[in-house]
Amino acid sequence: MNAGASGNGGGRAAAELHAELGGVTRVYPAVAGYRPVHALGPVDLDLRRGEFFSVVGPSGCGKSTLLEVLAGLQPPSEGKVSFEGKPVHGQVPEGVGVVFQEDASFPWLSVWDNAAFGLRRAGVDSAEIERRVGDALAFMGLKDFQRAYPAQLSGGMRQRVCIARTLVLQPRLILLDEPFGALDAQTRLLMGDEVLRLWRRTGATILLITHALDEAAMLSDRVGVMSARPGRFLDLVETKWPKERDSTIVSEAGFGEVTARLWHHLRGESLKALGQSGAAAAGGRAEA
Repeated sequence: MNAGASGNGGGRAAAELHAELGGVTRVYPAVAGYRPVHALGPVDLDLRRGEFFSVVGPSGCGKSTLLEVLAGLQPPSEGKVSFEGKPVHGQVPEGVGVVFQEDASFPWLSVWDNAAFGLRRAGVDSAEIERRVGDALAFMGLKDFQRAYPAQLSGGMRQRVCIARTLVLQPRLILLDEPFGALDAQTRLLMGDEVLRLWRRTGATILLITHALDEAAMLSDRVGVMSARPGRFLDLVETKWPKERDSTIVSEAGFGEVTARLWHHLRGESLKALGQSGAAAAGGRAEA
């Protein structure tokens, strides 16, 4: 299934495309007696400039692999990847920012120095660093904690630090790999509000990987539903939410319809994934 061609807007002009995966697969080679793992694809995905796109799927279906291939962190085994019309291979392209689930803040640096880290490495002028970091910390609600260290912050606040460190680089495509997976449900919804504010303010394209159907349904313009491994897109759900939205949208009737459609596909695929995990645990080693 071509994730760019289903739903409304499949005929949009190519000029609106921001990033593209074409026939992408990812196969991990055999290691230490284990069989090769076909983790992903083939996958086709057209990301529209300025949209909020989420990917949901069962555990182990290749969601994070898709993100890392799009970011240039892993090579595709087959297929092509492009960002703003240029091939992606070997490194994260200029204009792409990535935030992972794991707390990636540097514990020995203050909040301010964490946010400034990438700019300093890039040799940005000190006055510009001051401006960007101050602006990002204020936007993320961290201005009063700029001299604090990560150990003094909650998990949600540490993730805000990681987002601020990405935000100061002014990315045009932001890739989020389950950044709120370790947070409780209420904090996740509130962090979702922060991400929506960030999205509206920057105009960036966002791709979010998540296990949480409510998170995907609330945040997204479109949600791609992936199959069990090897991950392929089974459905593309257009939410049709207004751009000015927040977590209160979960009380609307349409929200339940979106999550029900997501779960319609994911229940069966999750059961398949559980079966794959059991088979791998029982006898996944390659024959000698």
